[in-house]
Amino acid sequence: MAIAQQILFIITLAVAGYFIRKRIVRIRKNIELGKKETVTGPSNERWQNVLLVAFGQRKMFKRFIPAFFHFLIYAGFLIINLEVLEFVIDGIAGTHRIFAPYLGGFYNVLMNVFEFLAVAVLLACIVFLVRRNILKVARFQSAEMTKWPRMDANLILTIEIVLMLAILTMNATDQILQVRDSHYHPTGVLFFSNLLTSTLQHLSTSTLVFIERFCWWFHIVGIFAFTLYVTYSKHLHIFMAFVNTYYAKLQPKGHINNMPIVTREVKTMLGLPADPAPANAEPGRFGAKDINDLSRANLMAAYACTECGRCTSECPANLTGKKLSPRKIMMDVRDRMEDVGNSLEAGGPGLNDGKFLLGDYISKEEINACTSCNACVEACPVLINPLEIILELRRYQAMEESSSPQQWNSMFQNIETSFAPWKFPASDRFNWAKTNS
Repeated sequence: MAIAQQILFIITLAVAGYFIRKRIVRIRKNIELGKKETVTGPSNERWQNVLLVAFGQRKMFKRFIPAFFHFLIYAGFLIINLEVLEFVIDGIAGTHRIFAPYLGGFYNVLMNVFEFLAVAVLLACIVFLVRRNILKVARFQSAEMTKWPRMDANLILTIEIVLMLAILTMNATDQILQVRDSHYHPTGVLFFSNLLTSTLQHLSTSTLVFIERFCWWFHIVGIFAFTLYVTYSKHLHIFMAFVNTYYAKLQPKGHINNMPIVTREVKTMLGLPADPAPANAEPGRFGAKDINDLSRANLMAAYACTECGRCTSECPANLTGKKLSPRKIMMDVRDRMEDVGNSLEAGGPGLNDGKFLLGDYISKEEINACTSCNACVEACPVLINPLEIILELRRYQAMEESSSPQQWNSMFQNIETSFAPWKFPASDRFNWAKTNS
């Protein structure tokens, strides 16, 4: 029986590994649809972002209550999953609690810590379910939060609750079996699961063994399924947040990237030294029309989006009733990547499907509503920059299509002719200043 379970576990592990790896490769290929971008700035500052923002969740605590409960889930996810290593070794080797004999009394301490975190995760998940479905926090009710995003969040929270209950039930039956069967290594009293033993004590040994094995299998298979599901979910930020904070821009938030081709042409016109154009370079687009015009960092950020809505809740355009939602911008970029990736995987046209990010996913009304204030950039807990994508889309609209709003076109013409947004030249404005000084 033990050998059969080992074989079954190894097969399960291999199947899970295959599908998870396949999905990771697909995500990587989706991100590689974007343009390469040189990473600049000192690496120590980037690692500092990872430690403080991703690991330390510094920006989350601007809103203390959700940050506190999110931290409980986050800490539980990182620490409890250390126990998964023991599950995997036990599954392959056919052992039971393989670390217990080697760690002695410290094993009891670790297990109690794990159980405390499991209960904390349970509590936090319940709080978040209440916030989303009973209190109906406004930023979770926006137009872009359609049926799937809402169900995705509720499904993840429910899965985490069930997995934590499986751990506690497994430990409770294990403690009873430690007295009845020498195969079960003593762990010492586990405080939280010990509270459940009174309800299970009357069951037969064979029933308890079945419950313990069922919960063990349910938990480890649930972890594998959860890991695979996360790659299709907004909860991919569990992993991608660390990568995104490393590659996030180090310049001040008000910094706007110049367009190299425009900078080169302007410098050439003014007789200033300019970087030579790359040899045999194909003429590119001004701005971005589709995901392949965006940088890989922009596309990676879309996978790191938590859909928390903090960006949208701080956006002045959105607050005044405009159609713009920075969260929707990131969700649309991710949706476009997934659609193109799925098309390529199925042997379809990919980017040549007749659709584009600008127009089919993100409307001009949305990007024109942006005030470029950087409120969304400041609000994001994982250093995502929706403004950078919006500006690239607007550059395409203005420079390739000449379809900016009429008021903008008038301003562009005035800047070109008078070097100012107004019709009268700069010299006249200086005369006005002297007259009224």
